[in-house]
Order: sequence, then structure tokens, then C-alpha cells
Amino acid sequence: MESNEQHEVYEKARKRVKQKKRLYYHFVLFLIGSVFLVALNIVFNVGEQFGEWFKYAIALWLFVWVLHFVNVFITNRFFGKDWERIETEKLIEKHLDKSEDLERDLIKKGLLTPNDKLPESEKKSPGL
Repeated sequence: MESNEQHEVYEKARKRVKQKKRLYYHFVLFLIGSVFLVALNIVFNVGEQFGEWFKYAIALWLFVWVLHFVNVFITNRFFGKDWERIETEKLIEKHLDKSEDLERDLIKKGLLTPNDKLPESEKKSPGL
């Protein structure tokens, strides 16, 4: 593969990895937020009283702190640069395998000779 093509495949894979990372981050945010709201309702009886605004301010600060804690010590630990590199390599390998499978299928169908290669535009995968 050419350098430009490799770079393009890499950029597509990197974009997908970032999307996956954001998905996991939002899932963790939703999970923590749900547990936090249930705990607020049980501990502070938020549904029954709306006085003493400082309790809510403290609870909001605690929520932000817990979210930051999870982001720094859990999310970044599991989804850091190494994870991104590994996921990118997996996606590139998957793309190359699909291109090779496509070439083999075309050779079997007689649309391509074993000495021929797919045109570069055919190898590019918009969904990578």
C-alpha cells in the first residue's frame, strides 16, 4: 500500500476509535448519573423537599468530583493511548483482511486474474 493510502486508512481507523471511546465515556456518564440521582432521592429525599439549597450545591459538586475521579482513574486507565493504538491496529487489520477477501472473491468469480490487484478506489472503505 502507498503511504497516502496507509495514512488515510489510519485516519479512518483513528476516527472510529475516538468515536468508540466517546461512546464508552457517555455510557459511564449515564451510569454514574443514574446512580447519583437514585442516591439523591434516597438520601436527601429530593422529591419531597426543596429547601436548604446548600445540600444540592454540595451534591452537585460531589457529582462533578466523582465524574472527574472516574474519568481520570478509571476511563483514562482503560481507554488511554495504548488502548487507542491497539484498537486502531485491529481496525486496520480488519480492513486489510476485507480487501484481501474481496480480491479472492473476485478471482474466484473470474472478474480478476491472480496477477491483477484491485484498483485503489475499490480498496478504500468508507465505513472503516
